[in-house]
Amino acid sequence: MFVDSHCHLDCIKLDEFEDDFDVLMQRCLAAGVDHMLCVAIDLDKYPRMLRLVQHYPQVSVSAGVHPMADPDKDVDLATLRAVADSNSVVAIGETGLDYYYDRLDRAAQQQRFRTHVQCAVDLGKPVIVHTRDAGEDTLAILREENASQCGGVIHCFTETMAFAEKALELGFMISFSGIITFRNAEALREVARQVPERHLLIETDSPYLAPAPHRGKQNHPAYVRHVAQQLAAIRDTSVEQIAAITSANYFRVFGRC
Repeated sequence: MFVDSHCHLDCIKLDEFEDDFDVLMQRCLAAGVDHMLCVAIDLDKYPRMLRLVQHYPQVSVSAGVHPMADPDKDVDLATLRAVADSNSVVAIGETGLDYYYDRLDRAAQQQRFRTHVQCAVDLGKPVIVHTRDAGEDTLAILREENASQCGGVIHCFTETMAFAEKALELGFMISFSGIITFRNAEALREVARQVPERHLLIETDSPYLAPAPHRGKQNHPAYVRHVAQQLAAIRDTSVEQIAAITSANYFRVFGRC
C-alpha cells in the first residue's frame, strides 16, 4: 500500500526488533509498506548495506555520499559511476548541500554535489537531493549540471513553495517526511497542500525524524503511514488515495529493482 521513498535501513538499531533485521522487515510489511528505497550515505559502508537488503525484493538501493560526510569520504566521478552503474541501483545519492553546521567547506560540498549530478545525468538515473540552508546554491547547481535530464527528488522537503516551484520546473519530485506532523510545521503543511499530486512522494528518512505520535523515538518505515495520514488530512483526501498517488509516482521515477 505504501512506498517509503527514503530510508536508511542499515542505520536502524535492531534492539527493538529482537536484534533481527528480518523482524524489522516483517513489521514494515505488516504495516502495509510494500516497497522501500534504502539510501546510501557512505560508500565504505555500501557493501554491508547491500548484503543487508539483498534478499528483500521490497527494497531498492541508491549509491552516493552524504553532503555532510567527511572530506576523506569524497568520491570522484569514475568511482561513483562504477558503483552506481548496476541494475540494483535505482538512484544516485543522497547528495546535495547542507550549510547548517558548516562542517565541510562549501566549495568541497558543491563539488561533491556536482559529481553526483553529473553521474546521475551520465547514467540516466534520478538524483536524491538533500538541501538545508542552501536553497539558492542547490537550485543553481541543479540547473548548471543539467539535472532536468535525470530528474530526481528533493527529499525531506523543508523549503518554501517558491523553491518547490523551481524544483518542479526541473522535473523534480517533492518528498515529505514526518516533519509535516510536527506542531510547528504549519508553513510546510501549506506547501504540502499545494504541490501537484504528480510530484508528491512520502518518506520516513528513518531512523531519523520520527513522526507524531512517535516523535523522539527511533523512526522506521512502518511509520510512513503517519506521514500519509497527515498528507491526506492536509489535502482533504483519503490515506488510500495518498498511498496510491505516491506509490505510482515512486515507481514512475525510480522503476523497480
